[in-house]
Amino acid sequence: MTAPPPAFVIAAGHPLRWLLLSELAHGDRPVRELTELLGRPQNLVSYHLGKLRAAGLVTVRRSSADGRDTYYALDLARCSALLAETGGALHPGLRLIAPSPAAEAVAGRRVLFLCTGNSSRSQIAEALLRHRTGGAVEAFSAGSHPKPIHPYAVAALADRGVELGAARSKHLSEYTAERFDRVITLCDRVREVCPEFPGHSRPVHWSVPDPARDPAGRPAFDRVTTELDERITFLLHTLEALEEAP
Repeated sequence: MTAPPPAFVIAAGHPLRWLLLSELAHGDRPVRELTELLGRPQNLVSYHLGKLRAAGLVTVRRSSADGRDTYYALDLARCSALLAETGGALHPGLRLIAPSPAAEAVAGRRVLFLCTGNSSRSQIAEALLRHRTGGAVEAFSAGSHPKPIHPYAVAALADRGVELGAARSKHLSEYTAERFDRVITLCDRVREVCPEFPGHSRPVHWSVPDPARDPAGRPAFDRVTTELDERITFLLHTLEALEEAP
């Protein structure tokens, strides 16, 4: 008896759901933006997002800037696992998982992470990216309202063997005249006020919760560090795929 199609094929096979996944592959988005981008009614978009959520391909998080909004994010790790299973279901030789790019493949790329306080999320992301690439990627971070670096952010990184060293909080205005290969906003509030950067019209958005606002305390910083490390794993592939600037 022929086995049914794998879960990924069933979930992603619908044309509209594939379009939704393709948009979310570029960054987290609220429903209202997805309806505008795809030109489809909100109830239809919400229905198919529900199907993708049920399959575990996307996650949802309430906006910290506007509680009426919810951000949808593509679960890249889950998609990667399901795609590997999909290939393996067809033939054992097709169960492939892409290795992380070598440092030299992303050398010289410049990435700026932004959040409100530049005290936790963006500092963690900057440090992780620099650590993961041995400094081959030039990583920076800043905030719209800088605050001192949170000691739990330092501790969460130290547990992974990553030192913040002489890191300091910075205002995003320090970088508005510079060019980056990726500008990534990590909180919903800073996304609303993010300025334009030369040669980069649309920042990528990762809707990551502020661990400093989480009553869980230190464990919240560990969870955010894990999430950012996972997202950076896939960011490296994006950076590798970029064309060289003229």
